[in-house]
Amino acid sequence: MIQQIDWDRLHEAAKEAQTHAYCPYSHYQVGAAGLTEAGDIVTGCNSENAAYGVGLCAECGMISQLTLRGGGKLVAFLCYGNHEALAPVLTVPCGRCRQLIREHASPELIIETPDGRKPFTEILPESFGPEYLNK
Repeated sequence: MIQQIDWDRLHEAAKEAQTHAYCPYSHYQVGAAGLTEAGDIVTGCNSENAAYGVGLCAECGMISQLTLRGGGKLVAFLCYGNHEALAPVLTVPCGRCRQLIREHASPELIIETPDGRKPFTEILPESFGPEYLNK
């Protein structure tokens, strides 16, 4: 695991990703950023669709970028959301996205929330993962 997490760099990466959000329906921009064990930052933004149910969360894009780059485990994560023209607000991933992140989480993954930094296992306790598929 990385000894030092540059949280400022992660915040800036999520805010930058947020500026690329495609959200013509909700006008709610989301940007996500994760730090890998190798020290790489991966990001994603939400992308809505006229068929509302098929839009993609920012975390989906981030996980796609992670796998496109060859994978790895996440050691830090945060995301921002806000309506257009408002200041970015630190937020938390939805339940579906927590499950997506869990698949690529290191055991030490820390997530920054509006209530502070927490172990990922605290925001998704007793979660289902690949280890259950082999039982």
